[in-house]
Amino acid sequence: MKKIFLLTLLSALCLGIQAGPKKKKDKKSKTAQTAQVDTVDIKTFSYLMGRLNTQGLAEYLSRQKGVDTKYMAQFIEGFGKTELTEADLQAKARIAGTEIREDVSKRVMPNISKQINDSVDMLNHEEFLRGFIEGLTGTQYAISNDSAMNIVEKQLKYYQESMMERKYGANRKAGEEFLKANLKNKDVQQTASGLQYKIITKGEGPVPTNTQKVKVHYEGRLIDGEVFDSSYKRGQPATFGVNQVIKGWTEALTMMPAGSKWELYIPQELAYGSREQQSIPAFSCLIFTVELLEVVK
Repeated sequence: MKKIFLLTLLSALCLGIQAGPKKKKDKKSKTAQTAQVDTVDIKTFSYLMGRLNTQGLAEYLSRQKGVDTKYMAQFIEGFGKTELTEADLQAKARIAGTEIREDVSKRVMPNISKQINDSVDMLNHEEFLRGFIEGLTGTQYAISNDSAMNIVEKQLKYYQESMMERKYGANRKAGEEFLKANLKNKDVQQTASGLQYKIITKGEGPVPTNTQKVKVHYEGRLIDGEVFDSSYKRGQPATFGVNQVIKGWTEALTMMPAGSKWELYIPQELAYGSREQQSIPAFSCLIFTVELLEVVK
């Protein structure tokens, strides 16, 4: 939207900068030339400033406030009032109500509906609006707001987990089948948590605790072989806290002597679970090649 205050034009008016092509400076003249302007009286200046400040206003009223410009006379009538009557205040509240209703109908309810089910609108709009209005009017209800918040949070979590299961349930099953088959490899070991690992190189250095930092090189991939992250490709190892990574990493690092290189097979519950992470789908079993370069003190 155009700026209502036309700073560039104001500067031109106040400083006397004239439009048009610049004249070449006289290299022989060392005396600065002062631009000449035709001045007006303060009343005319004030009128011109008021007029200029309406530029872009009609577009703003139309796009941002939803005002039909054919009702500009009514807008000017309201603009001319310095004090609001009781009827004006009531009309103002009514207009605010229509604006909020439009926002609720077009933005709030559709967003909530998508959190419940991303393919079908399951939200009961009539009951939502009844609850909205009674919340505003302070109508007594059997459930307190704190209890209502607790119910809604749990229900939303259930809906979202159900959506993720419908969308990525096959991914979970594929990971489980992969781990079951992978465990048949004689070089693969499994911990009580379900973490699987294979020792490629056994280091001789210290084993980090979960309160220390480590420097590692790593590559992460999905069970179909797709690489989603690699410090090797970046050409620089990563440094982070042992307890600042996914559970499967933390468990593995606290068993690895520095200098070791392991391959980790991390079940989804020790990785990101139902959360999507950029190129990592929900419920993904992850494979990491991890090289523990150093325990950082």
